[in-house]
Order: sequence, then C-alpha cells, then structure tokens
Amino acid sequence: MLLAVAILCSVVLWTHSYNSTDIQPQPDFNLEQFTGEWYRVGWAYDHPLVIKNRNSFPISRGYLIANENGGANLTMWTMNREKTCNEDSFVYDKTETPGTFSYFSSRHKIEKDITVVETNYTDYGVVLKYKNMNKEYTQLALYGRKPEVRPEVVENFRSFALSMGFPEEAIITPTILDPCPLPQPSNVTELLR
Repeated sequence: MLLAVAILCSVVLWTHSYNSTDIQPQPDFNLEQFTGEWYRVGWAYDHPLVIKNRNSFPISRGYLIANENGGANLTMWTMNREKTCNEDSFVYDKTETPGTFSYFSSRHKIEKDITVVETNYTDYGVVLKYKNMNKEYTQLALYGRKPEVRPEVVENFRSFALSMGFPEEAIITPTILDPCPLPQPSNVTELLR
C-alpha cells in the first residue's frame, strides 16, 4: 500500500511540476532558418526502458525541411540493436502558432504537439514533444547543428528538463556519434518528398 501511495505521489508531482501552458515557442520563430541538418545531442524522457538503457543511446542525426503546407518534414537516422540504420520520418503539420506543430504518433496512436521552445538557429534548438506532460509521451530534446554544443547550452537544457519535472536519470546527453550516415542534402530532399 505504501509503495502504491509513493508511486501515485511521484506521478502527481511529475505531471504538475511544470505548467504546460507556460511553455511557449521561440518568439518570432522562423521555419526557414530552422531547417537543415541537426544532431540530437540531449534528450529527456522519463520512460523506464530509456532510463535503464541511458548509456547506450548515441547522438543521432536528422534533417528537417519545410514542406509546401507550411509544416515541416523530419527524417532521423539511428543505429538499432541489430547494428543497422533505422530511418524514421515525421510530417509535422502547421498550427496557428509559429514554432508549434502537430502530428499523429503512429507509435502511441495519439495526436501530439511539437514546440520549438528555444533556438538560435545556428547552434542549438530545444524541442518539446507533447506538452500535456505525460510520462509515457512527453519528451524534451536538445538539438545541435554539430555533434557537440557548448557546455552552458547542455547545462541550460538539463536545468530546463529538471524544472519540468524530469528526474536526473531521465536526462541523457550522449557523447558517441551514431555511425549511421546522413545522406547528402540533395538526396535528403528527395527522401522527404
């Protein structure tokens, strides 16, 4: 009984530690400036499997392009356990708020929002997936234009993730670059169409 109460309290605290309505997209967000190659260099996701395997996640690569509907297409390349490269593609639909997109998660079978919380466009971007603050669905990611970002950017990301209620063990900042090759930009554009 005591264990059940402790688990319930931790879930309540996690889901209420940060008010999702306070999370706003980057002011004056510019999708064209945000497009291009990105590396996922940080990740906060409070899922037991992620926490258990936190030291095995590499820095993954992706390429984002604006689509003709005002949204964006993202393709990520990541090495799987069989040592082959997975290619995951996402179509993010435009919303009324610049810097906020929506998409249907085929994995979770729900509509999710994507919010570009902060970016300077040339070095890093912080992206929140699913503001409803659900441990199973909500993720925070730090992207860099290169596989390494400045230590203060990583520390700011960590502080922000903690302020949202992610526990320290759910915050991952891998150091090893995923060996999956990123296709040349001209080929990426064709892949995303």
